[in-house]
Amino acid sequence: MALLQAFSSRRGRIFALSTFIALCILLVGYQTASPLSVYRQNPVVLQEPESGQNIGHGHQAMGDAGDHLTPPPRETWNHHEGNTGIPANHKDVSPSTTPSGEENIDQGVGTGTIKAGEEINSSDESQHVSPASSAPVEGKECVSFEQLQRMRPGPLSAGKRQFPYVRPPPHCRTFQLPALEKLIERMRTVIKDPDLFRLFENSYPNTLDTMIKWHGNARNSSPWDTNKIGDTPRSPAPFLATPDEAQGPEEKEEEEEEASNPETDEELTYIITGDIDAMWLRDSASQLYSYLPFLTSSPDKNSLASLWRGLINSHARYIVISPYCHSFQPPPESGIPPTHNGAYSQNNPQPPYDPQQVFDCKWELDSLASFLQISSAYHSRVPEDLAFFGKYRWIEAVQAAVDAAAAMRLGTYDEDGKVLPSAWTFTGWTNRGSETLTNDGLGNPVKENGMVRSGFRPSDDACIFQLLTPSNMMFAAYLEQASVIMEGLAGLNGLEVGKREMAKNVTVQMRELARGIRHGIAKDAVVTHREFGEIFAYEVDGYGSANLMDDANVPSLLAFPMWNYTQPLVDHKTIAKSAHGGSHDHQVPKRSASNQPSLDDELSPPLPPSSSPPLPKSKSYTTTPAPSHDYSLIYQNTRRFILSLSNPYFATGPALSAVGGPHLGPGKGWPMAATVAALTAFNPELSGLSSGTKEQEKVVSEQLQMILDSTSGTGVVHETVNAWNEKDWTRSWFGWANGLFGELIVKIAEDEAGRGVNWESGEGLLGRLWQ
Repeated sequence: MALLQAFSSRRGRIFALSTFIALCILLVGYQTASPLSVYRQNPVVLQEPESGQNIGHGHQAMGDAGDHLTPPPRETWNHHEGNTGIPANHKDVSPSTTPSGEENIDQGVGTGTIKAGEEINSSDESQHVSPASSAPVEGKECVSFEQLQRMRPGPLSAGKRQFPYVRPPPHCRTFQLPALEKLIERMRTVIKDPDLFRLFENSYPNTLDTMIKWHGNARNSSPWDTNKIGDTPRSPAPFLATPDEAQGPEEKEEEEEEASNPETDEELTYIITGDIDAMWLRDSASQLYSYLPFLTSSPDKNSLASLWRGLINSHARYIVISPYCHSFQPPPESGIPPTHNGAYSQNNPQPPYDPQQVFDCKWELDSLASFLQISSAYHSRVPEDLAFFGKYRWIEAVQAAVDAAAAMRLGTYDEDGKVLPSAWTFTGWTNRGSETLTNDGLGNPVKENGMVRSGFRPSDDACIFQLLTPSNMMFAAYLEQASVIMEGLAGLNGLEVGKREMAKNVTVQMRELARGIRHGIAKDAVVTHREFGEIFAYEVDGYGSANLMDDANVPSLLAFPMWNYTQPLVDHKTIAKSAHGGSHDHQVPKRSASNQPSLDDELSPPLPPSSSPPLPKSKSYTTTPAPSHDYSLIYQNTRRFILSLSNPYFATGPALSAVGGPHLGPGKGWPMAATVAALTAFNPELSGLSSGTKEQEKVVSEQLQMILDSTSGTGVVHETVNAWNEKDWTRSWFGWANGLFGELIVKIAEDEAGRGVNWESGEGLLGRLWQ
């Protein structure tokens, strides 16, 4: 009765209404799950505009164009900051509302009007413009890449697909590489089909054109390193000051900061994924790796070599800070404000992280493998620059990576059955099972076998069984390849004694860790399928359970030939020395190279010396002989399984038939997986497809046709495509997939040139028409 009397009063009714609204907000917050997850899932439905439709400059009502074109549900950059040539920061990745048909958009470029299909001025293609000097030309405005896509600038390709030309004008590109421009012009005379060439010229340079958010130098003292000047806490404010803030009363203080904290010669690079304004270790490494053929030695700060060194240094810095995290904020030296991630308040990784430094934190083993991949790639192309790896924090970062991975080899229980503490755990407040780990963040139980547990897959989805086979394969391969660098540093004259000794110990640890992983894979990751025979399991738990599937994101089982896992560095006597220690014939083979497979029974590395740092105990896998397997045959069986309906995540339909995954759900194929299927077909020893045969050409042709036909007329490669509706796709700005497609076209060109294919006569995949 007292309660009813309370609610009958005006104050009581207001209190009741407030309580009800608060509960509603709480419920809605729960249903939205992780903001980042929702952001990456929102599908984009794009319909082609009618011929001749004006999507140009001025206040064009979206009611006219919007009936045909629904812009992606992303916030976009609107301008370039000051004179840096870097797009303005996109501060929040929470899902935005798709603009309604009534919203007006100003889509002009420069001072002119651009209609669908009208050409953007792209003169002076060969001019070298570095990120620091690529400021917008006066009178020529730079728009966001997604806005550029909505305009469909021309000239449109002459084929039936009429792809727009969506490369930004030269003065708006974030990095320019003259050698790449020359290749594109050369391919113009090679690729006969106008749609295929347009997709290539849009896609291959996409990362350099639009995603090099910052490239510069570290400061002598960074708030991320010490956060102190003497005993005084160091504020990051001077690093984050905008040009406007630097003018005025604080200008003198800024000048003093510059004088007291000058730039060093340590290069740093910050590469975003595209429509998400943060740097993933895996994505950024893969994006830059696509340009490996152009990597040559150069001290020039505007060179690809400098960009590459900067990315290695940035990765090293990030890994030292948080080795279990996978995506990071811009360096404070860049002056770019951190991007807000709403998932920070909903996720609980342990150990925790600083959101000013880390964008999101999921333990994905392939992130560390990607750091080793770009390191090995740089050394393979520029072996004379071994000293670079000893100058900054590379040795320290590799040690942090090895320690983090070694700690995650431990199983769930000790020998007495007691539950062991985990070095990393993760729980998330979400309504999606793939966004959190079971058992209060431990994940499903694992039995130690030498492999490294990974909480999440390269798709950012939680593992079912944490011994993730393709990530372990990639990590083991690049541990071995990067150990050649570390071995060289151990004997490098001029390097500090402490670093040389550390490098010597880490070399042993890297090879021992890789050896244990190989043993675990041979023991538990090869299973017998009732239809396909011996295949690789995607995930295992060491107890005998296995998850039979594949996911589109690399590393995947389909991508197995890409990191030369079948060529282990097992005989230390035959491992080539570095450039400073004799021969440097051992170089990391090119991606998709044809490599002779080897068997597990050939593994016979020497045991580590007694002086090496102790690794986690219970290493029975190093003394028990591993089973012998023919990995060539197993991969061929696995490949047939993956590219069939027996793979639960193989999406097939009239629009696309390719591997997908739980990240976007069943029925959504990833064009990137189609690209991988084609790239790996060029490894005859592993794929079983002989070079130049009709069978190989048929496989590559089918994948190429699907990629061409699944862009919904946008002229770029998307993240996913509905297998039954090409207009239902996600992510209009996804650098990784586009760079990988460029790699495929270059690989086809190399293969056909090597076989003497006459493109002018219409021979080969590049000489034919795809209409």
